[in-house]
Amino acid sequence: MQVSSTLAKVTIVIGLLLISIVFLYFISPIPQWNSYHQFADSRALFFINNFGDLVSNVGFFAVGFYGLVTVFNKENFTEKIDIIPYGIFFISIIGVGFGSAYYHWNPTTEALFWDRLPMSIAFMSFFAAVICDRIDKQYGTFVVLPILILAGILSLIYWRYTEMIGQGDLRPYGLIQYFPLFAIPVILVLFRRYNFTSPKYILYALVWYICAKLFEYLDVVIFKLLGNFVSGHSLKHLAAMFAVMCIIRMLNNSSRKT
Repeated sequence: MQVSSTLAKVTIVIGLLLISIVFLYFISPIPQWNSYHQFADSRALFFINNFGDLVSNVGFFAVGFYGLVTVFNKENFTEKIDIIPYGIFFISIIGVGFGSAYYHWNPTTEALFWDRLPMSIAFMSFFAAVICDRIDKQYGTFVVLPILILAGILSLIYWRYTEMIGQGDLRPYGLIQYFPLFAIPVILVLFRRYNFTSPKYILYALVWYICAKLFEYLDVVIFKLLGNFVSGHSLKHLAAMFAVMCIIRMLNNSSRKT
């Protein structure tokens, strides 16, 4: 009975994925618009191009390294298998710091690939971490995790190829970035038992990530409202950093709970 119940719940999640894929299939390809690279704060300081947007990536290095320290703390993880998805997640967060800084030094579509590549791995590895904790640890780690990471990488390669032939298409990358935002809450509701993935801290992380996307969208508006002091895009980086901090806090609290 338990097996059939779990299978039914997994079927719901897979069904959501299939619906999302079908939906994207029937909408037109989404190219990368050139205005994306025109950020509100393009000021240089200390010989650093786009100083605010570039330097604000320092937070990703900080939380990425702090996350790795948390992961390799024996009090947090008693089983080595639990380290794998979170270790990849925090390494990819450090990669986001490098990729985003590289992109903001000279924002182009070509450089944007290296910004988004570690982000896609971060999205997929955390999604896999939730699946491992809530559904099946072995299957999630050794089957789902590699598949999701490969899917994330391929979505970026596909996007880059379509840009090169003048038919840019961000749909697969959009699926990689946004599907977990809907699927993770569904998984939390369907699969209640967990060791690490506290609903409270995941909710906090999702709220901070949504704030990051809003700051990104309101880049110019925020820059003007704050008297040209800091841009929405710079605040986006800080909000995303706080989202990662919520995950670290979640892991630290799980060690005290167990």
